[in-house]
Parts: sequence; C-alpha cells; structure tokens
Amino acid sequence: MIDPHAPAPPGVPPWTAPVRLPVRPGTGRFLVLVCVFVCAACGLVYELELVAFASYLIGDSVTQASVVLSVMVFAMGIGSLAAKRLRWHAAAGFGAIEIALALVGGCSAMALYAVFAWTGGWGGIWADGPRCLLVAFSLAIGLLVGAEVPLLMELIQRIRRQDAGGAVADVFAADYVGALVGGLAFPFLLLPFLGQLTAALLTGAVNVIAGGALVLGLFRRDLSRRARWTLLLAGLTALGVLAAAAALADDFERAARHAVYGKDVRVAVRTGVQEVVLAGGTGGRPLDLFLDGRLRAGGGDERRYHEALVEPALSGPHTRVLLLGGGDGLAAHEVLRHRDVRRVDLVEPDAGLTRLARRDPGLSALNGHVYDDPRLRPATADALTWLRGAPAGAYDVVIADLPDPGVTASTKLYSQEFYGLARRALATGGRLVVHAGPVTGRPRAFWTVASTLRAAGFATAPYRVPGFPAGPDRSADASRAPQDWGFLLAAPGATAPPLRLTGEGPAPRTLTGDDLAADARAAAATRVRGLPASTLVHPRY
Repeated sequence: MIDPHAPAPPGVPPWTAPVRLPVRPGTGRFLVLVCVFVCAACGLVYELELVAFASYLIGDSVTQASVVLSVMVFAMGIGSLAAKRLRWHAAAGFGAIEIALALVGGCSAMALYAVFAWTGGWGGIWADGPRCLLVAFSLAIGLLVGAEVPLLMELIQRIRRQDAGGAVADVFAADYVGALVGGLAFPFLLLPFLGQLTAALLTGAVNVIAGGALVLGLFRRDLSRRARWTLLLAGLTALGVLAAAAALADDFERAARHAVYGKDVRVAVRTGVQEVVLAGGTGGRPLDLFLDGRLRAGGGDERRYHEALVEPALSGPHTRVLLLGGGDGLAAHEVLRHRDVRRVDLVEPDAGLTRLARRDPGLSALNGHVYDDPRLRPATADALTWLRGAPAGAYDVVIADLPDPGVTASTKLYSQEFYGLARRALATGGRLVVHAGPVTGRPRAFWTVASTLRAAGFATAPYRVPGFPAGPDRSADASRAPQDWGFLLAAPGATAPPLRLTGEGPAPRTLTGDDLAADARAAAATRVRGLPASTLVHPRY
C-alpha cells in the first residue's frame, strides 16, 4: 500500500529547522535544481543508449524501445516508493544512488556488447542473453532513476520549506527540461562524436560529479565524518572505473568486433546513417559487408544473390534502370554487365557507403569498380522521396535492393504506397523486382509483400533461391542463417511477367500454387512487422 507519509525510523526526530548551508538559501535551491536538471539529462541518455544499442545488436527498434521504456517506467515507480525509506538520510542516500547509477548506466553499453559478442553464438539458453541483460539494465536503471526525484525533493525542502505544489513544480520543471537536453544531446552530440560506449561512460562520470558536488559540497553538514569519507572514496573509485573503461573502449570495441565478425575486420566506420564493417576482401580472402551488425553481402555468395535479383527483371526491356538501395555497387555491377543498359539511377541514402564502394580496394574490386562506369548515376536520397519526384514512365526496370522487410526501419519501403509510386515510375512493359526475405524462414512476411504488391496493381511471379544462406540482412551466425531467399518479380496489370531463371549454383525455383497452399495457414492474418495496417494488404487464401 502507498502511504501518504513515510514514518521516521524510531528515535529519529523529524527535521524542523533548515539545514546549514555554505551558501545562501536561494543559491542552494538553485544548485539543487541544477542537479535535478543534470540527473534528468543523464537518465534519458541511459534510456536512449539502451534503445539504440539493443536496436543495433538485436534489431526491431520498435520492440526494443517498447521493452526499455515500459520496464524503465515501471521500475521508476518502484524506485520512487523505495526511496521513501531513505528520506531521513536523503543526502547520503542520494549520493549512494548517483554512484550506483553511474556504474550501472555507464557500463551498460559495454556489458550488452560483451554478452552479444562473446556469448551470442553459443545457442541454447545463451541465445537470449542480450535480451535478458537488456531487461535487467532497464530495471536497475529505472529503479535508481525513480529514487532520485523523491530524495531531491526532500533535499530542496530541507533548504526552505514551501508548499508541496510549488516544490513539485520547481523540481519537475528542472527534470523535464533536463530530459529535453539529454534527449537532444544523445543523437546530435554524444553518439556522432563519442560513440555509444564512450558516451555512456562519460554520462556516468557526469552523474558521479553532479551527485558528489551536491552532497559533499552543499549538504556535507548532514553527513557524519564517516559517511563523507565513504561517499568520497566510493565516488573516486567509480570515476576511476569509468575512466579506465573509457581508456580501454577502443581496444574493447575492436576485440568485440573480431568476436562478432571474425579476425579479418579491416574497416569499421559509423557513417551517420549506420555502422559499416568490412571483413576480408584482400589477400584472396572473401569480403563480407555488415551494415548495423547484419551481414549485407558475403563474398562467397553475393554473385549468386545479385544474379537472382537482377537477371529476371532484365529479361525484358531494360534501357533505363532504377536501383533503389545497393550503395555497395554489387547489384549495379550485375546490371551494367548488360551492354544495352544506357542509364542506371542508383538511389542510396548513405553517402558513406557509396564512398567506401568507390575507394575501398576490397569492395571496389568486388563490385568491378562500377562507380567508374559513366552509365551509373548515383544519388544520395531516400528511396520513397526519390519515387515521389520521379516522372511517370521514366524507367523500364525498378530493382528494390533494400533491407529485409523484417527490419522495422525499412517497412515503409514495402508498403502499398511505395509500390504505387514504383508502378507510376515504370514505363509500359516495365518490371519491378523485390527481395522479400527467406520463404521457409519467414513465409508470412514473404507472402504479405506479395499481396501488398497485388493490391498496388501488380501481378507477381514469386521465386526463391534454395541451398545456401544468400541475401542481405541474414544473421552473421551461420547456424541461424536462412537457407533460401525469396524474390518477387512484378509487372503492372493482371498478367504476371514471364520468369526466366538462369545462372550458376543452385537453380532458382518458381513458387507455385502448391507453395501458396502450404504457407496459407502461416501467412493468414499477418503483416510485415512494424508496418502500419493502412499501408499493406494481408494475404487472403
């Protein structure tokens, strides 16, 4: 039960006189509110850091954000209730909470990355280790953040008693403004300039310094000599741990990348859109391209994947081609092998990836130095925005070489509106090809994309490439990789385009009515995860 007032411990008289401060009461209140501001900013940085790191490591940003936010808000309520027992030792309790929060929040990113890198491939009960740790950190940080405000409220009342409404208004105003600053600082300052690991550690250091300065500077007379020395030593120890972790962050990140991607990592850069990692590609070793932790292209099978994506679409007219995505240049290389292709517009949102595709020796060799071909016209733009501005009938072929439909950030690129714009951009007799994920591994997503294309006015010819883990966005862990990849060749109108499947390796297989019937139960009443219901059409069999 929630008490209206927490009782004082036996033998402890309630506070009746203002605390003795080394500054004037007005200055003291201002300093407490500054501490509220700083603590709120740090708390929101921890929250956003958990969401960002979980989305990067685990995927599906909507699910990870929902888990972190709901668990943290719940834990904050529990922490606020628990803090009532510390009201009579508010200064010491607040100092201890800030030290604990700095260590837990500051080290959370490193701990999550370590568990993902070194235990993520063990399988069994360890497969969900990063998810369990995410919930644990969300719970612990929420408990500590929730305990801050009641103790800060008590400290500000110790300076000068005022009505409860006024005190709540002052503290919450500083808290909400601090949350705004922390929320803006994380994506625009901390993440791009420091990276996730160092940003979290620096935030922890700020927590320790702010809490220690308030308690040991302003409320030191509320503490015994032993409590002052204990908090001072604990705070210095926490700062030492955070500083040591920051000094080792680069080495730790390199070791973790090697654990995740293998020993051949050559390039690891954050472009502003995503993290790009290149492994191998020199000395005769196959090149692997990872985007935000997902294997986008593997040198051992990328040719087969891009051949299956491109060749069926180019079996008809293909003078003018629009390539959406594919900044690595691999699909463009396959397209430009056809000498009668006159122009390829390549639309890629990440300029950093296209720079690597031009300049990196391994990646540029794999794509055949395609960016030197004058027929290729690269543009840095969002695919949906580009289609909105494209003239009607501008292209003979549209190739959607886009992230997997199961990735939340890409779901707008699999919507009915997107396909409607693609249909408008196609000339008479034009074709659209879409990769729609593994058929055997995620049949519901595959057939939902097919039904969405039909709703946008396309007739579809589905096919898949079996026998190897081909295609983008598959897991870096080979044991979890899909063993096929599904594609949809589409043309405006009621007649599906003829499907000509050629090439090396396992033969692509056309999907028939028998395949539709086999997947009907799995596909019924489903949709691509994360897409608004208005943007797609559910399969109906």
